[in-house]
Amino acid sequence: MVDILHRIGVKGSASAEVFEALTTVEGLARWWTEDVSGGTGVGEVVAFRFGSLGGFDMRVLVSEPGRRVVWEVVDGPPEWVGTHVSWDVREEAGWTVVLFAHTGWAEPVEFMHHCSTKWATFLMSLKGVVEQGVGAPAPRDVAISDWH
Repeated sequence: MVDILHRIGVKGSASAEVFEALTTVEGLARWWTEDVSGGTGVGEVVAFRFGSLGGFDMRVLVSEPGRRVVWEVVDGPPEWVGTHVSWDVREEAGWTVVLFAHTGWAEPVEFMHHCSTKWATFLMSLKGVVEQGVGAPAPRDVAISDWH
């Protein structure tokens, strides 16, 4: 198994704001994709759509306010189904640190390379939402290649 791992820092004590952006339909729509629906509580499924590119359905496994969020991919591209997406959040030295992981990939296929870069752009979008109130969710996200 291989994993996608990223770390970002948000200026200030913002764990509550980061948690809100990760655990509400409105918050998720501000930084990842504007087309979000479903429930965001533990056991519920959140649906994320990216126009003609399709989307993913995530079951919420863990939701610890201000600390941790974990999803399991239950529908989407075959490479994603059964993988887990998590955020661990902590505050230190005037920053809110977000450790992101997309774990459980069966192998490092080319799609994983693409997804790693896209996750990085969306994490920067999350940072923008919390620090400046403005993100770049799909369909206004950064196009990184012919796959978007």
